[in-house]
Amino acid sequence: MAQRDEEFTKLYYSIGEVAKMFDVSKSLIRFWESEFDLLKPHKNSKGDRRFTKQNLEQFQIIYRLVKERGFTLEGAKKEILSNKDELVKKQKAIDLLANVKSLLLDAKKQLD
Repeated sequence: MAQRDEEFTKLYYSIGEVAKMFDVSKSLIRFWESEFDLLKPHKNSKGDRRFTKQNLEQFQIIYRLVKERGFTLEGAKKEILSNKDELVKKQKAIDLLANVKSLLLDAKKQLD
């Protein structure tokens, strides 16, 4: 889960990489893809999913609502529909704070 808060640096991520980042199964990712219109990763000619940075940010919103905040799937869909812009802003703030925390912890280690 620590990787999830880091900056996404690659152009595309496989479903396996996404599953590892979020510590979820590949089948859960495929299920959420079918449930949420928000989440539509690119597929190559073989049908393999390729997640972009934007797809990862969308997945992260769904993950936080369902796994961390305890929303039902229907509740998460309604929340996304009614507050999408606000959720994106909150997500960016959370990511920024996580990066600041990481920097502060690194600085503390250097002082010890």
